[in-house]
Amino acid sequence: MLRRTFLLAAVSAARRDTGRIDFTENRKPITSLHYAEKWDKPFLYPLRTAKGHIVSRGWPVDPRPGEQEDHAWHRGIFWGHGDISRHDFWREQGRQKTCILLPKSEPELTATGCAIELDMRTPSGSSIGTVRQTYAFHLSTELTIDAVIAIHAGKNQPLIFGDTDDGGFAFRLSDEFRQDRGAVLLNSDGLQTTEKIWGKPARWVDYSATVNGAPCGVAIFDHPSNLRHPTRWHARGYSLCSANPFGLGSFTKDKTQDGSYTLEAGKTLQFRYRVLIHEGMGDRATLDKAWSQFH
Repeated sequence: MLRRTFLLAAVSAARRDTGRIDFTENRKPITSLHYAEKWDKPFLYPLRTAKGHIVSRGWPVDPRPGEQEDHAWHRGIFWGHGDISRHDFWREQGRQKTCILLPKSEPELTATGCAIELDMRTPSGSSIGTVRQTYAFHLSTELTIDAVIAIHAGKNQPLIFGDTDDGGFAFRLSDEFRQDRGAVLLNSDGLQTTEKIWGKPARWVDYSATVNGAPCGVAIFDHPSNLRHPTRWHARGYSLCSANPFGLGSFTKDKTQDGSYTLEAGKTLQFRYRVLIHEGMGDRATLDKAWSQFH
């Protein structure tokens, strides 16, 4: 097999392991798309700043001494949801119990990144729909990753997204981005700490910390066209953050509120997100300006 390294100016090839594509721009590494069969869902890993500082957790892809080893399905940037027609596409509990997002073919290389078509498989092996994930990369003084998640219900049955906080478009960062280690968790309303931003609607959420002596951060922007924008956030203090439009009662702890959503058979639900990996600590005014350019 060949390892495909995609340069945004040109495409080159080198040896690779099956199920992984590396992306670079002007010969600088950006990230890799991992989609091998051993993984239950695809993900982008590692995540780097423009200066090359690694901001994603290593475990379980590339374990580092002393780092936290919880939630093995939290890898780099990924998407899933804990209740889709009563199937769990978030947690991973072994192939006999876990739903998987299985590539239907090799990823497509585009002018700025890639796209991958995924089959939504239940533990019994049945398909209940598809997910197309598209990623576009831009590297300058900061790294920008634009993502489109398009979920398509099969023609014979709807997809019902249940109200749960476990789900969404997510990142898992290194332990430097843990709140109890000094990281700053900030949302677009100026609120800080997981206690104040978890479950709250916001246009964006940012995690900032110091890595190898350099302040840097990662923000997710919710696009105005997305369902229930501004979305709510599963923003945890242990360096996980996900944009989750379906967790309402689960976030508010109010059983009279229901964030579930039915995608009719044969229909498509699309979400757009931007991930900004920036140098320096997150600044509300700067991030607001950057979000305003995401249209």
